[in-house]
Formats: sequence, structure tokens, C-alpha cells
Amino acid sequence: MRNKDDREFLKQLGKRITTIRKQKGLTQIELGYRCDIEKPNINRLEKGGTNPTILTLRKICKELEIDLDELLEGLK
Repeated sequence: MRNKDDREFLKQLGKRITTIRKQKGLTQIELGYRCDIEKPNINRLEKGGTNPTILTLRKICKELEIDLDELLEGLK
């Protein structure tokens, strides 16, 4: 079981991915296709319901055309 801080971090991360994805004009399906991640898993990630691996975050950043630093900027 994750502690409260961990859950909050994952929710913030998910919201950040959602915001950037929408700014890029992508749907969850499109991002999932580009990253080879099924749409339900993208949805769960964006809701903060899963702890993505660093490799998953790397794929997402590549397809969103951002650096990992930019994705994590401001998250606590």
C-alpha cells in the first residue's frame, strides 16, 4: 500500500501527463498507440492509479516530445 505522499505524487504526475497530452492534441488512444501502451493503462496512469516504470515515462516523454525533467518539473 502506498502512503499518502506517494498517492498524491502519482496523481500529480498523471495530471501533468494529461495536461501535456491535451496540449499536444493527442487522445489517450493516440498516445497509447504511439507508446505501445493500451488505452486503459494510459487512463489508469493519468488518474494516478499506477506507478509507471522509468522506461514507460521515457516512452511517454519521447512521444510527447518533452524531456523527463520537463515532465517532473514542479512535482513533489
